[in-house]
Amino acid sequence: MLTFLRTKAVLEQDWRGFARQRLALAGVLLLLIFLSCAVFAPHLAPHDPAQLDLAARLTPPSASHWFGTDELGRDVLSRILFGARVSLTVAFAVVVISLAVGLVLGMLAGFYGGWLDTVINLYLTNAFLALPGILLAVAFVAFLGPSLLNLIFALALAAWVNYARLVRAQVMAVKQREFVQAARSLGAGDLRLMLRHILPNILQPLLVQAAVGMAAAVLAEATLSFLGLGVQPPTATWGAMLNDARSHLFESPYLIFFPAAAVALCVLAFNLVGDGLRDYLDPRNS
Repeated sequence: MLTFLRTKAVLEQDWRGFARQRLALAGVLLLLIFLSCAVFAPHLAPHDPAQLDLAARLTPPSASHWFGTDELGRDVLSRILFGARVSLTVAFAVVVISLAVGLVLGMLAGFYGGWLDTVINLYLTNAFLALPGILLAVAFVAFLGPSLLNLIFALALAAWVNYARLVRAQVMAVKQREFVQAARSLGAGDLRLMLRHILPNILQPLLVQAAVGMAAAVLAEATLSFLGLGVQPPTATWGAMLNDARSHLFESPYLIFFPAAAVALCVLAFNLVGDGLRDYLDPRNS
């Protein structure tokens, strides 16, 4: 019971410290709004996002259609709400997969060094860094075909390198610390050293990188969907909505404004959270 109360007090203190970062708190609130829109989209959407109504095509924002309708008469607000599902799903899935791969490879390279570090850091990561990440994702999706799973794996394939290099650098610094050497002298095995002594001490920069990585994943998903390489119609995505609105830029500018604002605010929210985590977890600011 005492341990639970102490843990609760520490968490409350940490949350109060993080809440003092006002921009970060604004980012958290924005993310909660987007997450709520994604989870409750079927209940919040006033219309079916795929329902066609040619008689109401290109209707400007009104009481019946708050964000207007597109060239096929589909409700823009409903499509943006459902588009949040795709963007957040891609963001979380890409970060989880790329972080897991980068954590394993970076941990092995930084902990053991030698030829394993040479193969992973010098050859493997440099080979992936030689190509721009978005170009690698485009090639992957174009080869396997556009779908949600292929999009996630393509973006994860391009993003794991950043996590691997970050983990490698952190592990190489932490493994020389006195508490790791003391645990090794007491007979701790390699797996215990990595999981119990090194990993908890390198989580802070990984959390910041993960938040920034989610912002990059949202932007990359919108880019690939804009190019027609993302989730295919009739599923609503913000990037596809921007692509469909190009031909109506001047006559119906709201078709560009609302999905572009959704992408910008979502990316901004993740970046604000990442900046807040960086400032809060930086020991120089304590």
